[in-house]
Amino acid sequence: MSAYLVYSYTVTNPDAYPTYPSAAMPTLDGHDVEVLVADYESEPMEGSPAPVTVVLRFESKEAARAWYESNAYQAIKHHRTENTEGFVALCDGFVMPS
Repeated sequence: MSAYLVYSYTVTNPDAYPTYPSAAMPTLDGHDVEVLVADYESEPMEGSPAPVTVVLRFESKEAARAWYESNAYQAIKHHRTENTEGFVALCDGFVMPS
């Protein structure tokens, strides 16, 4: 079953943040992942979502964790966490109930 990492955040340090996207993209190499959404101006429809939304699709939660917990990603993750506020959620894909 597909799994998704959903990022939703606000950039709090626009001078330092640009290091993150350019550092993060190479960490995806060698992982079976598809970038479905990468929007820096997400349009609120309800509530108060953050302006940055990124959705990554993986084969499974295990595959998503393998990338997220990889040494390559952990080494650069601080460029996001130190310069943004928000969340990352790991979600299963939808399966129609029988």
